[in-house]
Amino acid sequence: MAGSSRDAVIDYVFLRGRQNETVVNELSMASSAACETFRFKPPYKMADHGSTENGKNWMDGNIEIALGYQ
Repeated sequence: MAGSSRDAVIDYVFLRGRQNETVVNELSMASSAACETFRFKPPYKMADHGSTENGKNWMDGNIEIALGYQ
């Protein structure tokens, strides 16, 4: 397609889980045409993670995720 661009940026924030797995907290995707951010709930009960600097808190997520173990 003439004049179209398929360039995009993907950014994510993660924590290390109980078994040293990567647990994604936030995933953002942006292109010249759209931008979307997904906030995930914690996969299991954990100590409160938050930041007084940016006002974000792990419990603010709205998407349930599940890891390969319980």
